[in-house]
Amino acid sequence: MKGIDGKVALVTGAASGIGRATALRFAEEGAMVALSDVQVDAGEQVVREIESEGGDAAFFEADSSKESDVASLVDRAVSEFGGLDFAHNNAGIEGTPGPIAELSIEDFQRVIDINLTGVFLGLKYEIPRLVENGGGAIVNTSSVAGLTGGANLAHYYAAKHGVIGLTRSAALEVATENVRVNAVCPGVIETPMIERFTAGNDEARAGLVEDEPIGRLGKPEEIASAVVYLCSDDASFVTGHPMVVDGGYVVP
Repeated sequence: MKGIDGKVALVTGAASGIGRATALRFAEEGAMVALSDVQVDAGEQVVREIESEGGDAAFFEADSSKESDVASLVDRAVSEFGGLDFAHNNAGIEGTPGPIAELSIEDFQRVIDINLTGVFLGLKYEIPRLVENGGGAIVNTSSVAGLTGGANLAHYYAAKHGVIGLTRSAALEVATENVRVNAVCPGVIETPMIERFTAGNDEARAGLVEDEPIGRLGKPEEIASAVVYLCSDDASFVTGHPMVVDGGYVVP
């Protein structure tokens, strides 16, 4: 894709799933990649995968819900690679399912802290670096849950709706600074999160597939392609947009 080669990309939640696939895709397109996660061994393994293919990457342990971690992460990425052009704020958790009346405040807050506050913190510290670098692009991971409603995961739905609001606000704030901010809204994707959610239950998995009009679950690589596209020059007139990549889930 145009405009990716030789640039610097930061990906959070990069040890597995969509983050891992996005880091690999950025590297494949010629970007230098800074990866972060709380899963150190898995994150360093992704770096080794990138380097084995001749790419340039570095891993930095960081908790996206902690301001000091995020501020340090962005500084370290810039120090390592000399600047920052793209960011994918992707770290997220699903939380414990349950009706609102039974959710603990601790579980609700933890999901908000990682899935929503983590995106805010990413934007807060990434935007100034992109502006001082002459521009760039940021993609935040929302979800089809950010466009719909659903029972028993209110904390997750609330956070993902919030990501879209943050994305639109940020996009307008920096529209004249040559910085674009978009979101990607995945449907049900084959990731460790879905494995945890279904707990190996074939019936539960079949129910998820049944909800996808395309007749299958998505692949992390399909979301990665959308993220890298939104960062590329091919999407130079796209900002403030929640791009749905969901196999038709939200159409009916």
